Amino acid sequence: MPFLEENVDVVVVGAGHAGCEAALACARLGLETVIFTVSVDSIALMPCNPNIGGSSKGHLVRELDALGGEMGKVIDKTFIQSKMLNVSKGPAVHSLRAQADKAEYSRAMRQVLENTDHLQIVQGEVTEIMVENGAVTGVRLYSGAIYHARAAVLCTGTYLKARCIYGDVSTYTGPNGLQAANYLTDSLKKLGIEMYRFKTGTPARIDSRSIDYSKMEEQFGDKRVVPFSFTTDPESVQIEQASCWLTYTNEKTHEIIRNNLDRSPLYSGMIEGTGPRYCPSIEDKVVRFADKNRHQVFIEPEGLYTNEMYVGGMSSSLPEDVQHEMYHSVAGLEHAKIVKNAYAIEYDCINPRQLYPTLEFKNIHGLFSGGQFNGSSGYEEAASQGLVAGINAALEVLGREQIVIDRSQGYIGVLIDDLVTKENHEPYRMMTSRSEYRLLLRQDNADQRLTPLGHEVGLIDEQRYQKLLTKISMIEQEKERLESTMVGGSKEVQAFLEKHESTTLKTAASLAEILRRPEMKYEYLQEIDPEWPNLPQDVCEQVEIDIKYDGYIKRQLKQVEQFKKLESKKLPEDINYAEIKSLRIEAVQKLNLCKPISVGQASRISGVSPADISVLLVYLEQHRGNHQKES
Repeated sequence: MPFLEENVDVVVVGAGHAGCEAALACARLGLETVIFTVSVDSIALMPCNPNIGGSSKGHLVRELDALGGEMGKVIDKTFIQSKMLNVSKGPAVHSLRAQADKAEYSRAMRQVLENTDHLQIVQGEVTEIMVENGAVTGVRLYSGAIYHARAAVLCTGTYLKARCIYGDVSTYTGPNGLQAANYLTDSLKKLGIEMYRFKTGTPARIDSRSIDYSKMEEQFGDKRVVPFSFTTDPESVQIEQASCWLTYTNEKTHEIIRNNLDRSPLYSGMIEGTGPRYCPSIEDKVVRFADKNRHQVFIEPEGLYTNEMYVGGMSSSLPEDVQHEMYHSVAGLEHAKIVKNAYAIEYDCINPRQLYPTLEFKNIHGLFSGGQFNGSSGYEEAASQGLVAGINAALEVLGREQIVIDRSQGYIGVLIDDLVTKENHEPYRMMTSRSEYRLLLRQDNADQRLTPLGHEVGLIDEQRYQKLLTKISMIEQEKERLESTMVGGSKEVQAFLEKHESTTLKTAASLAEILRRPEMKYEYLQEIDPEWPNLPQDVCEQVEIDIKYDGYIKRQLKQVEQFKKLESKKLPEDINYAEIKSLRIEAVQKLNLCKPISVGQASRISGVSPADISVLLVYLEQHRGNHQKES
């Protein structure tokens, strides 16, 4: 029986946040790309929270944008509220978060895909990855159709053998009742790929008309909105914003939950998958934090053209009748009409330690992987991985060297390194605390860190790159000027310092020294600075941060130097660690399993001690010496 056969350069399986970025990257680099989805209506779907960004996640979106990704641009067009989080703290943890109009976000991203050259969207279920001689040759669809390809990117999200559960109700569907992908797992297992079973969940959706907002605290967006994308005109995002609302659970809520724990699939054994530690269900919170008498509940709009409200902080898989009672016990939700029940979703994903830091499978050449399929959680984590996987799939086909973003270059590097190096037995979530160089990896300087790489790859055009170089030049010039401009103890200067509650001068000081004082801001200096340049806001921000945190930044740069030394010591792929004398048995097992690409990566593997690293360094020196003698 004849089947459709097509030839393309790259296939992308899945059109969620990871798949979209992967497909766009490949197509924009000139490769004939096809993206498969179980439903074209689910492109860039947000099946859970209606927002992009958040603590550390905002960093990922800005880095994605700096590399040439799309998520930042689309949320700038479709947000309904925006907030910079953690502004009372230092700049390292400032992070953007925007409420999205879900339907508009999905529509806008789909429009980008539909209008991208070299990119074809196909609705169909991929059931088999075709491999010959350890390399990808294409994919087979449920219909029997074959798409021959030189590389493939798997971005299946939460769809593989997906099962949605609340109470005793269990349906074999993907999120939002969409079709699950039930066959691909078996194909992957036949290829020797190790699979995990994870779970996540989502709260109920409630009709806005049935909510009593007078019992809640209104949450507003920022007066001055900062865009996600470095290409977005800041004036274009100054819009009238929608409100969110804050309420709390109470003892009655907790009592309802405790009385029905025996009916929860989480505790009855009905759910096998491991859930996310840092995004627990409400039943998890009540059990784990028994000393707390209330938990925050955020009521967030799903969009401007729907009455559906998202009940943030109350994801659950409790039975329908319990959910009804539980939500109604919360202040303001006493008469709430539930549009969609909360549910948990179980799905298949991979053990990500089967991947190189390029997100290519170690054992299958040309097969890449990104997103929740890699054992992570969150739209932002997914999109970041999708972009890197897509870039590297394209570079592989083009015969160019693949990229690796390391831990000192970006949160994306931290995310991927953690996934491919460390043991993750639960969905991975990005957090600022995971980054050891977070003062260098701020959301405000993502363009300076990663746009040169995006330009080198080919996703950033020359105009944008030159604009960045101009910005960097302006920052450096202004920093030098402030360091070299001295002011003395004139009446004017002393009065300025007193006005801003700062200690008066006894000797002359540079403007930079004055700016380093905690109470000082860069904009204040124009009062005593006759040469004050009228610089763009983003340049002013960088100047202030760089000068204020100069000592700390220099210290972290020295740490990065040490880090780079270990990262530069590459380990041959064919090492048999059992043959290296003095390595502990656990280290041998872990190193043979992980096959790290560098001594730096080896040092981050659980079970590999500093003593083992010393042994590896000695081995490398001997190995190098032997090679030199032979040559």
